[in-house]
Amino acid sequence: MSDELPKGWAAARISELCDIPKEKGREGVVSYLEIGNVDIVSKNYTLTDKPSVKGCRVAKKNDVLVSKVRPTRGAIVWIRENELEVSSAFTVLRNKGALAEKCLWQFLAWNRAYLNHLGENCTGTMYPTTSDEVITDFEMPIAPLAEQRRIVAKLEKLLDQVDACQQRLEKMPTLLKRFRQSVLAAACSGRLTTDWREKNGGDGYESTTVEAVAEYVGGFAYKSPTFIESGKHQVIRIGNVRPLALKLDASPVFIPDDIAEQTQRFKLLPGDIAISMTGTKYKRDYGFASLVTQSDGSLFLNQRVARVRCGKAVLPKFLLFWFQTDLFREFFFSGETGNVNQGNVGAGGIHRAPIELPPLAEQQEIVRRVEGLLALADQLDLRLAQARGQVTNLTPSLLARAFAGKLVPQNPTDEPAEELLERIRKAIC
Repeated sequence: MSDELPKGWAAARISELCDIPKEKGREGVVSYLEIGNVDIVSKNYTLTDKPSVKGCRVAKKNDVLVSKVRPTRGAIVWIRENELEVSSAFTVLRNKGALAEKCLWQFLAWNRAYLNHLGENCTGTMYPTTSDEVITDFEMPIAPLAEQRRIVAKLEKLLDQVDACQQRLEKMPTLLKRFRQSVLAAACSGRLTTDWREKNGGDGYESTTVEAVAEYVGGFAYKSPTFIESGKHQVIRIGNVRPLALKLDASPVFIPDDIAEQTQRFKLLPGDIAISMTGTKYKRDYGFASLVTQSDGSLFLNQRVARVRCGKAVLPKFLLFWFQTDLFREFFFSGETGNVNQGNVGAGGIHRAPIELPPLAEQQEIVRRVEGLLALADQLDLRLAQARGQVTNLTPSLLARAFAGKLVPQNPTDEPAEELLERIRKAIC
């Protein structure tokens, strides 16, 4: 490492830079830090007053804690309190004087090479554990102390900006969900096509029910022992029914030809809508509606999944979009029954559901516009995923630049790191 370092920098192992204090902590109800208090992503921690564990240690302000248990998860924190009790599952690293405040933490916390080093030197399987010696047997680049302070200050500013960006991006899925729901609500209330009606006219909306415009059929109770791992005839179960489209690759099961022949009534055809009727009570994790877009008659409806087949007055995609609206879902779940864990909705939750039905021509226009807007939302989802990936990579990228001497300008008047290290070595001797 030393051959690649900027002028005035040096390299040293953590064991040369830090002590490992062994002061025992107080027992009793104290502000106590254990591994579970650490947020693995942000590297921040929260404290609660709780009984300390026998054998706990004392950590002081500016100490860095590295988890010895499951170390590759990255529970590495910088201590902000003057003093507190911490679990003995941490190794406490205390600066001997060659490191600026937070410098060691910034170098270690997101360092993939360091986490790999810890992981390669663990024992145990369920709770892999490493040692103090492994934790400190790692080399790091040391800038002059004044430059370290400039690096830390610059990183603090940049990482705060990265964190703010991440927080904004975290809000986007909720905003996109609201956008989709707003599109569906506007479409099914007629607001989305107000201009179309003004131009093309129309006969107005008809207040009706699902059973008046579509046929409802409940699923068949296929017996699990009849399921086979592969075949032509797939059984659509609750896990296959997702909003808007079937997920056929979710734990697929199949039935043999003879059972398929006996249960022809429960076939799904293109244009059919499948709806899940069972889930977790009060969580509304069901009632999803999926459109069957392709089927050669080899999809079959399992119990607790319903099929809706549209009549001539309603387009399948229009009804599919209606089933996604809050208006329908409120009606659907108003009839929820079941025990503490499992919620169920009966046939009435679908076929008695109210619907405001426009003429077919307007339904076609609504479908066209909704598909365009939902496609836009899907594109935004992809861009969001890309942006989140780029922001996630910013932190390690910034840290790599910082500890390669490329983040802040160097000052030739700064005391070289090697001279500082030599003074510390002499003081220890």
